[in-house]
Amino acid sequence: MSTALTHKHSPLEQARRQNQVTLTDSVRQLSSADQATLKRILTSKCDFVPNPLFEEPGAYRKIFDEAPPIQKPDTSWYHPVMENLTDARSANTSGTVLLTAAEERALFLQFNYCRFMVAQIRKKIGDKAPTLAQAQEILEWFERSEAFRDQIAQTNLALVLAMAKRTRMSEVDFSDLVSEGNMALLRAVDKFDAARGFKFSTYACRAILKAFSRTGVKLSKYRQVFPTDFDPKLEKSDFMEKKREGHEGDCVDEIRTIIKENRADLTDIEQEVISHRFALGQKKQADPEAEPLTLEQVGRIIGVTKERVRQIQNKALAKIRGVLEEGVLRTKTRLPGEPLPTSEFRESAD
Repeated sequence: MSTALTHKHSPLEQARRQNQVTLTDSVRQLSSADQATLKRILTSKCDFVPNPLFEEPGAYRKIFDEAPPIQKPDTSWYHPVMENLTDARSANTSGTVLLTAAEERALFLQFNYCRFMVAQIRKKIGDKAPTLAQAQEILEWFERSEAFRDQIAQTNLALVLAMAKRTRMSEVDFSDLVSEGNMALLRAVDKFDAARGFKFSTYACRAILKAFSRTGVKLSKYRQVFPTDFDPKLEKSDFMEKKREGHEGDCVDEIRTIIKENRADLTDIEQEVISHRFALGQKKQADPEAEPLTLEQVGRIIGVTKERVRQIQNKALAKIRGVLEEGVLRTKTRLPGEPLPTSEFRESAD
């Protein structure tokens, strides 16, 4: 277990490495989002499918300038949880994009070349802090690679829905099945090698079906461990919580009685401060919907500063605490970790 958590590409290890990345003052001119993305790029694994064309002179011109124009997909029809999904798709078939083999190869070459450039810049940076030019360049290539990745995935979204409808798994929710299929589609985009001459749909369908199979096995194991449905009677008892709430209610009632009968020998100014600060006593009787006032508001009423109001309040609360601890509630058992009875009065609306 510990080995899996400390693997160099595990999420925990990547988070540790991101905290260790140092950025120069010039790079800090970038937005906080760009800085976070830059740290993630520099610390996470960046895979790409290699191609001899990437190393050739004029590779950019051959891959981008000489590539055929590729239409971007329209995903407005994509609503996997809709009941009338088939009707929605048939009404928007004009937005479906079917790529030719040449277009598909060009799109994957562009995607992997962008990742290749990210890896090259990372290799050039090494363990040093990136300059502003290097940071801007690697961010640009990364954003372009993500755009190509999204375009490929959106073009093949129909594969996920087709495989999900074809797969008969009554125990798995359809939306969960589609979610697993989408994740498998993204992994397939990262691993597919267009240079081998196969269609991406063939590779992606096998990857999606394999993900569905893993989901079924995982659910089957879960059913073996938890064979029964949810039973509220098996839930953890809330006896201690109810007991604590009742005890706190008793404390509050006792405090109100102490203030009402002035058992703590509060002065007139202390009674006025407590009544205004916590909407208790005579103020509560005069106006049941009265709201607690801030220190500054109370200070304006009695003609002192809010710091002086705070001092008077703390002195009055100390007197109330003393009477409360000497009273009948002292004989009751206090629950472990329970707050002091006057804690709610300290949470002011300042």
